[in-house]
Amino acid sequence: MSDERRIRSVAVVGAGAAGAITAAALKAEDYFERIRVFERRETPGGTWIFDSDPKPDLAIRPGRLPSDIDPPLEIPKELPQVTTPNQQERYSKTPIYNSLTTNVPDIAMCFSDRPFAYGPFTPHHVPRQYIENYFSFHKTDSLLSLNTTVEDISKQKPSSEHGLETWKLTLRKYDPSRHIDIWWEEVFDAVILANGHYSVPYIPYVKGLAEYARRFPGRVSHSKYYRSPVAYTSKRVLLIGNSASGHDLTTELVSSAAQPVYQSRRSRSRWDGATPPPGVCWKPVIQAYTADGSIEFGDGTHLGVHDIDAVIYCTGYKPSFPFWNTRANGGPLWDYADGDRLATGHGPYWHTFFRAHPSLGVVGVPRVLTFRSFEYQAVALARLFSGRNAAPLPPAAEQRRWECGRLQRARREGTKFHDIAWEGGETVEWLAGLFRIAGLGTLAGEGRIPPPLTREMVWAIEHIKKYPEPELQPESESVSKSVDRDGKEMEREGVGRGNGVAEDVREGGRDDEWLLVERPRKDLLGFL
Repeated sequence: MSDERRIRSVAVVGAGAAGAITAAALKAEDYFERIRVFERRETPGGTWIFDSDPKPDLAIRPGRLPSDIDPPLEIPKELPQVTTPNQQERYSKTPIYNSLTTNVPDIAMCFSDRPFAYGPFTPHHVPRQYIENYFSFHKTDSLLSLNTTVEDISKQKPSSEHGLETWKLTLRKYDPSRHIDIWWEEVFDAVILANGHYSVPYIPYVKGLAEYARRFPGRVSHSKYYRSPVAYTSKRVLLIGNSASGHDLTTELVSSAAQPVYQSRRSRSRWDGATPPPGVCWKPVIQAYTADGSIEFGDGTHLGVHDIDAVIYCTGYKPSFPFWNTRANGGPLWDYADGDRLATGHGPYWHTFFRAHPSLGVVGVPRVLTFRSFEYQAVALARLFSGRNAAPLPPAAEQRRWECGRLQRARREGTKFHDIAWEGGETVEWLAGLFRIAGLGTLAGEGRIPPPLTREMVWAIEHIKKYPEPELQPESESVSKSVDRDGKEMEREGVGRGNGVAEDVREGGRDDEWLLVERPRKDLLGFL
């Protein structure tokens, strides 16, 4: 590799699990002259940092995307610069709530060189401490710049005909001792995005919802701001959604809210049986919020203005990249309209690389094995950027065929572009591709080796379940009545969460309430 083509410096955006393993993989190469990890929070931990107070209360903006509600800040015209602290909402607080636990067995969730403190499913403080300690364990904590938000990433033209593009980062560091923002710029040869995707909550558009929220201030919220069922004691609650957070909050609220707890759902989830659990009343999708304050459902039924005290939307998140300079970089990074995915204009390949930007990478977009799958991505990128990769990326035309084929399949099958199923071997194929690109380190020991996908790990993924899943049986004709069922374990059902892992945050019960499931299930990683 010529000196002009060599990547000497790398910036990592985010110090959660993806950022922690990326920093470790880059350092292990013993190749780069400068590695920096920028984290906007006061400590590493990413989405696992616990904010006991999720305030402030934010206005409900149904159907609005991150490009609308999480826009870029205005950058000072001259840098470096010192300004008063930013007052614009940046959605930096996390969705972690009191009873949260992980939902992936610890053997598959931790990084390969350091186990969790205990398992298989741990409370939320364990992965937070694990991420923070992982920086210290690998002595990458010196690479951290905390309280530092990346406000702009702009691609710079090569300085010569044969040189590489570089990246100019505009940075803003909050100084809590002086209550000021310090702005400056740094230039890097490469950038790896590890900023996570569970910050900006999404509430879909429903007719009359915005007016309803204004008429009843504080009544409508998103599950991101949920912390404890105590706040809903004796209240009449309606939850929208039955995937991760919808299922878990419904389960938890039965113990404190007025019964029944209403749950609006579009279809059956992996945790739903034929009838609702005790204390729960299933409702179809909401058709409209009417002028008289009632809520109209798709089957024509209503909940009146005095029937509900709180409405909680458990409808997930949208990835946000307010730092991505659309004009300088050739278009938006994320396509919300066509598959909710990395945008075609940048040529995403293997959920990790970019055809249009050879010195840009991303870690943590696919929802697969969380921490462990991040490790495969980080090692592959570190090896590629150091020029030591065992196999080259395929030609641009082949990368394009991969992208088009995946997009066509997602449209045909109704799946998401970045979803990678366990069943059918797709996860193994994806990890194997990253393994082939990375290969081994050097004879002298530089570079991490991608971890093996051992039989023990595969067995744990396929058999160790936090909670049981009911057999798929025909549902009763009405989903609006709460019907008792056998099997008291269903009364405590819930699922935990891993980083950048689940569409919504989930809660769990005691740590000893996991099960051994002998039969494999379809789409075993579908809860991620």
